[in-house]
Amino acid sequence: MDNNIAKPKKTKKHETGDVQSVEIEQLKEQLARTLADYSNLTKRVERERIEGKYLSKLVVVSRLLPVFDMFVDAQKHSNDAGLGIALKVLFDTLKEEGIDEIEVHEGDAFNHELHEAIDTIENTEKEDNTIAEVLMKGYKFTDGPVIRHAKVKVYTSKK
Repeated sequence: MDNNIAKPKKTKKHETGDVQSVEIEQLKEQLARTLADYSNLTKRVERERIEGKYLSKLVVVSRLLPVFDMFVDAQKHSNDAGLGIALKVLFDTLKEEGIDEIEVHEGDAFNHELHEAIDTIENTEKEDNTIAEVLMKGYKFTDGPVIRHAKVKVYTSKK
């Protein structure tokens, strides 16, 4: 965006109008370009603000998810009521912040946008590229990108 104000070009008097009307037209064009530049700037700033919001949450949540996974595993083995309550509060907080668990079940079709195939299981009775086992839950923003893909094993008819 150019901060210098362009000076209207000096022209000779025309039959259809005088120099002032030409200068007015040039200023109108310059104003229209400036308003378009400003509109583009405000759109870019808003887009960057939204991307920054995702990025800051992404960094924090990415670092906390392994700890969350450890607590979930501990709860599976100990079945502690207090830990269960803490996990529910933590999970509810993630939902309030716009973070959802990626729903994936055995037999679902593999989707590279949501899942990461860690291993394959040879099985001619099951359909290729369907989920055999969920190894680790995945998470994504409700209205945005994936934070961590669900890690899965996938059926294949050949190895």
